[in-house]
Amino acid sequence: MSYDDVEIEDMEWNEELKAYTYPCPCGDLFQITKDELRIGEEIAHCPSCSLYITVIYNLDDFLSDSNSNIKTNPPNQQQPIAVA
Repeated sequence: MSYDDVEIEDMEWNEELKAYTYPCPCGDLFQITKDELRIGEEIAHCPSCSLYITVIYNLDDFLSDSNSNIKTNPPNQQQPIAVA
């Protein structure tokens, strides 16, 4: 059984961990990555104890987010040109 149900909006994005985090009673942080959310994972685990939480979120928000992460070339970088 999950320790708690937590809305994704109540979690914080941790740039260093590249994960959404939420305080665990043990003093560490529950963690779940965007990639895990994109594949439908809803359980955030604490790396220091056996507790876990259920993350409440809209999967569509993360599926559309993956489309916006398509890598593009920086505007100042020259593009190769084919010469015939």
